[in-house]
Amino acid sequence: MAMKVSTISRISLVLLAVLGLSACGNIEPWVKPYERDRLADPIMALDGDPVSSSYLKHVYESREGARGGEGAAGGGCGCN
Repeated sequence: MAMKVSTISRISLVLLAVLGLSACGNIEPWVKPYERDRLADPIMALDGDPVSSSYLKHVYESREGARGGEGAAGGGCGCN
């Protein structure tokens, strides 16, 4: 009986893995290119008060003595 249960569990595990991997075959982007203008709307920003955040960012840059070092994407090779 133990052999039969382990065989059934192995078969079900293999089937579950096959079904799980087959779901990755047809991946489409969630946001279509023509819908991206809606996401660029300022109301979609995560910041609740952009004026205050802009001021705090300016104060931070002044204290650090550097500009643009927070959250900007770059390659690390010196090219922007």
